[in-house]
Amino acid sequence: MKPQVLQLNPILIPAINDKLASLYVVHKHFELPDPQAWLREHGASIDAVITGGHTGISRAMLERLPALKVVAVNGVGTDAVDLAYCRDRGLPVTATLGALTEDVADLAVGLLIAACRNLCAGDRFVRNGQWELHPQPNAIPLARRFSGMRVGIVGMGRVGRAVAVRAAAFGCPIRYTDLRAMDDVAYSFVPGLVDLARESDALVLCAAADQAEGIVDAAVLDALGPRGFLVNVARGRLVNEADLTQALAVGRIAGAGLDVFVDEPRVPLALRQSERVTLQAHRASATWETRTAMAEMVLASVAQALAGERPAMSLTT
Repeated sequence: MKPQVLQLNPILIPAINDKLASLYVVHKHFELPDPQAWLREHGASIDAVITGGHTGISRAMLERLPALKVVAVNGVGTDAVDLAYCRDRGLPVTATLGALTEDVADLAVGLLIAACRNLCAGDRFVRNGQWELHPQPNAIPLARRFSGMRVGIVGMGRVGRAVAVRAAAFGCPIRYTDLRAMDDVAYSFVPGLVDLARESDALVLCAAADQAEGIVDAAVLDALGPRGFLVNVARGRLVNEADLTQALAVGRIAGAGLDVFVDEPRVPLALRQSERVTLQAHRASATWETRTAMAEMVLASVAQALAGERPAMSLTT
């Protein structure tokens, strides 16, 4: 009999879904009419769980899956999984580390350029017929050059390093902060976040920082200053959104590019209405290439665990 897999989030690559269906009996939790009743009846037969970083899996659900051999996270975020409980249980929790790096870094730089050059506002100006009505050059405010900006990176991991390479190609001096200085990078280390903001024209959040919250607050934004930009492709909760909306409203910073938010998919109205903000719907990894690579890593993790092996991407065993 095929192993039983409980899938908590959709996978958007048809070929991967076909492969899953050929190898396993897949139960799509998100399509069940009564998930709790289904778990009570069938939870003991589940061999593997596939979930997303935002969804994770609750401890209550884990306790209903006594035969579980792996939790495969289709993403890099594991803060929605009780890792300590899984370690105690000897249960592998895997993530798709490394697969997202290039796309997340691409989007970070894209958001920064879009925010600096007012790309979205300019697009709306043309689409809405405003250019024809207001053809004078001063109808759109002058933008900010990205090339040569001082870029501060929060978190010099895989994504932070990839952002640094891209920004350096535009002639941008790079500084960073992290838990410690990195011996294998040539960029300047700044221990304090406020100090990094003060020395930067743009602050790019790349840190996983699963336990951090609200570290970008009014003090950091004030240090970034009225010509500074904030980009967040890391975790929404790293930013105090009330402080950010206030800073944007009164011009204490110049703008922001945001892919992640505190309470997704609910985005504060003030951010949605601000012309100073470029927004994305948590889409940094949303390309065919990356999502395929991520799903292949999920398949590999499930196969390794069900074969009695330690999954290569395990974070807990």
